[in-house]
Amino acid sequence: MTIASINPATGQTIRTFRPISDQDLDARLQCAADAYARHRPTPIRERTRMLLRAAEILESEKAEFGRLMVTEMGKTLKAAVEEAAKCAWGCRYYAENAERFLADEKVETGPAQTYIAYQPIGPILAVMPWNFPFWQVFRFAAPALAAGNVGLLKHASNVPQCALAIEDIFRRAGFAEGCFQTLLIETERVRRVIEDPRVAAVTLTGSMGAGSHVASAAGKEIKKTVLELGGSDPFIVMPSADFEAAVRTAVRARTINNGQSCIAAKRFIVAESIADEFERQLVAGMKALVVGDPMDPATDVGPLANEAQVQTLTEQVEQSVRAGARLLTGGHALDRPGYYFAPGVLTGVTKDSPAYRDEIFGPVALLFRARDIDEAIGIANDSPFGLGASAWTRDARERSRLIAELEAGMVFINAMVASDPQLPFGGVKQSGYGRELSIYGLREFVNIKTVWIQQEAAQKLSRSE
Repeated sequence: MTIASINPATGQTIRTFRPISDQDLDARLQCAADAYARHRPTPIRERTRMLLRAAEILESEKAEFGRLMVTEMGKTLKAAVEEAAKCAWGCRYYAENAERFLADEKVETGPAQTYIAYQPIGPILAVMPWNFPFWQVFRFAAPALAAGNVGLLKHASNVPQCALAIEDIFRRAGFAEGCFQTLLIETERVRRVIEDPRVAAVTLTGSMGAGSHVASAAGKEIKKTVLELGGSDPFIVMPSADFEAAVRTAVRARTINNGQSCIAAKRFIVAESIADEFERQLVAGMKALVVGDPMDPATDVGPLANEAQVQTLTEQVEQSVRAGARLLTGGHALDRPGYYFAPGVLTGVTKDSPAYRDEIFGPVALLFRARDIDEAIGIANDSPFGLGASAWTRDARERSRLIAELEAGMVFINAMVASDPQLPFGGVKQSGYGRELSIYGLREFVNIKTVWIQQEAAQKLSRSE
């Protein structure tokens, strides 16, 4: 089997790679173990200095990295360049804060000297998706390397050039050989890596199925996992909301990254009294989007990442319509080279349809109507997912209820859901567990060690008793 880089805008193969052999894989795992032994005692200021250098590389070459992302997974060039810049922000955030986040914490327990130490645990395997081919990796790698761990990346098979470019960035930033390695292997060999005793833990962003397989394999080996498994994020609009801001943001929130984002708004739950006008403007906004070449600055929505995405999305829309939903606009593959899909809006979605129960990973919005805030919260929570939620209201009581009652790892009021290095990122229910980013992401893969040092005076008193 070859690993192929295919341009989603044309459907043409750019480059192919042969997966590494089992012998080479074993050598890389040993290289990671050896690198960890050297990297762990490296002073934290030296680690953060290298992260700052990685940030400088990302910033100075963001246009080149952006073009690479576009050609491998189809996001617009503007979004791709912004993604590279965001990776630099993430590196700088941990470079500036890791020493404080990892500092020993004193605890007053009486006569003993006690504190909590945060220490690295070893090589961490990251199984990452294609939709944010740089950002997903850097938000794991920056805190892992800052903490003294080393990284092993099994990236999605359709973005191998991005994976190799990221490895090169860390090498050029000064990290020693083996501190961050890309493993060009097939999905079926991931279990072997997880089972290897030289691997300490695993983080995955992907589908529920992938998360279940990885968590099962890691659990058998008693290894920690962090899982981010997508979502079907609600976008609630109440009558008191700034209506124009809400509907304008709704179009952007649904089509960010060509609609292929775990935290893209997917289910628009609108109060009945404003639903007709919201529907009219949402449909108009989706129709007005320019679908085209992702390299063209005028393009709003580029192609989906691969042919399988087009097929899956087409089936989900068609099955939902057969189950009773109404397609108000778009919602079909475009007859042109590449993997283009017309932005769509579905309404009247029934509970037995894919659009209701599954994650819709593409530019199709689902519109629901709610009598009141109780029904809106009920619809929002009637999902196996619980990643992010956006809610629009100017009513303080509604705001409090939405924050308290929405089953999600992140709730944004009067704003679209977004990731930020300063804030923990993750979900509940089948959206996964654990957190990325912020201090919490850094501490997911460290040994939180209790240290107790008995004082001499206390020891003498104990002996005399």
